[in-house]
Amino acid sequence: MEEKKIDINSIIGFVLIFGILIYTFYQNRPTAEELEAEKAKQEQVETKTEAEEVKESPVAAPEKINLQDSTAVADYQSSIGAFGYTAPSEGTTVLENDLVFLEIANKGGEIIEARMKKFKTYDSIPVYLVKDGNASFGLNFSTTDNRVLSSKDLYFEPSLSKNGENQVLSMKAKAGPNKFLEYRYEMKPNDYLVDFTIRSQGLNGVVNGNQPITLEWKLKGIRHNKSIQYENRYTRLTYNYEDDKISKLSEGSDDEETEEAVKWLSYRQHFFSSILATKEPFEKADLISKNLVEDENKDAGFTKEYTSVVPLALTGGELSKNMHWYYGPTDVAVLDNYEDLGLADSIPFGWGIFGWINRYVFTPFYSFLSSFLPYGIAIVVMTILVRLAMSPVTYKSYLSQAKMKVLKPEITELGEKYKDNAMKKQQETMKLYNKAGVSPMSGCVPALLQMPIFYALFMFFPTSFALRQKSFLWAEDLSSYDTIAQLPFNIPFYGDHISLFPILASVAIFFYMMMTTGQNMPTQPGMPNMKFIMYLMPFMMLIFFNNYASGLSLYYFVSNLITIGIMLVIKNFILDDEKIHAQIQVNKAKPKKENKFQRKMREMMEQAEEQKKVGRR
Repeated sequence: MEEKKIDINSIIGFVLIFGILIYTFYQNRPTAEELEAEKAKQEQVETKTEAEEVKESPVAAPEKINLQDSTAVADYQSSIGAFGYTAPSEGTTVLENDLVFLEIANKGGEIIEARMKKFKTYDSIPVYLVKDGNASFGLNFSTTDNRVLSSKDLYFEPSLSKNGENQVLSMKAKAGPNKFLEYRYEMKPNDYLVDFTIRSQGLNGVVNGNQPITLEWKLKGIRHNKSIQYENRYTRLTYNYEDDKISKLSEGSDDEETEEAVKWLSYRQHFFSSILATKEPFEKADLISKNLVEDENKDAGFTKEYTSVVPLALTGGELSKNMHWYYGPTDVAVLDNYEDLGLADSIPFGWGIFGWINRYVFTPFYSFLSSFLPYGIAIVVMTILVRLAMSPVTYKSYLSQAKMKVLKPEITELGEKYKDNAMKKQQETMKLYNKAGVSPMSGCVPALLQMPIFYALFMFFPTSFALRQKSFLWAEDLSSYDTIAQLPFNIPFYGDHISLFPILASVAIFFYMMMTTGQNMPTQPGMPNMKFIMYLMPFMMLIFFNNYASGLSLYYFVSNLITIGIMLVIKNFILDDEKIHAQIQVNKAKPKKENKFQRKMREMMEQAEEQKKVGRR
């Protein structure tokens, strides 16, 4: 699987987590000279952003005609030519099972209401994915008598029947006794997926096959969560294309794309999705996403406006396309049932290895724990087990810190001895490291190994459907922010409320940093001011996590408490500075053989030193 665009707001969280680990790197690089000595190893960069103002107006609906006015009806039938054979008739037909309610209109033959029967919004009203004209679906085509029509303007004749236990609705826009355009819906019991077929019969002399026929699907995402900005971060147009590659349009700004061989289109609305899927891929699709959210607004009703335009090919002058509609939860436990369509890939697990860990480790692991534990307790238990599993990494990191601490006096002495010769200082520093069997970068590796875990969990809590509207202590919904006080005003980036879990998580990480870095944090050239970072990172967590899932803040709070405990045990009962010092002295006494990299680095430094001497002459 592949993603062409990385979720920018998720990257903000990634950067925040990465920043929290900077102080760990600091402890393993005590001086600027050490960093310079290892400087032949790393580099990175990236950027992109843009925005445009969009109005919150309903998706354009077909113009209604007065069916009581015979002149208006006659004019309508005249305007649509052969399709005037179908007598105009307002009305709707309902398809429903235990999970979903669909209402299909005679005019346009399209779904005008899609309601979840088992879910409510944050303010206890039913979850609607389609309602009050927020969506439209239709075919645009031309006829042999030079008319340009849209199926949204045509009247369809409904016919409801049964196929075993399945409900079947046939909607036909007729152009003659045996000439018609048909939308066929088939709903199964206890299933969110509805089979949908578009076909025509006898229209090869009515529809102009030399002109393109396009399917156009529009939808404005209806707000379901108490924070529209937070919901909007996880609201995106996602699609499967070119042999199961996965990509998304931007979540923070207007975006558009054209792709080929599209298998499904997902209009994701955080915890719920509207998906149009096909096993035989669309030849191509023009995709548009418009962001409708600029700031936190309690009265705003929509998040994004999506549009997809897909050309459909005629075969023998007729249309025939088998598809599926999915209106339901963005829940891996549900979407995994449609493995042949790959709909579970529309869930934002994260990119690369982070998403793999989230999907195949944390999601099933948490589902197992929450099957017999309260949801909040399951988070605590999962956190404890994750931290214990990572304790060897914590040990390695602390051991590296202890070794560097023991060597620091000798590093300082070298710095004083060669303070006027940076190159010589680097050479001697590397020799010392080689003799002692210590690498200044060795402590960074354990910290980096934790990054996939941290980021996977950063994506897990806000997107896990299992946490939706599950309470714990004072938090009403672990998938959204907790509130202990409502503010009479809005603070930029912070919000109009105070969440307690981010405060607890910030305090815990502050004390962890205090414990591991202490007050002795000298500022060095080329190095960040670690004392400043010690205060900045908890502050950033306090601000940005105030609007994030309370389950995520609960995890970080418990995780930091456990890590503090593990570090105290390592420091007081496992590691002994005197033994480490003795071992380093033993290592220094042993003859050391240079590896190729060390030899190359030494030779480069010696050459540079020699050239410097020649230059002085």
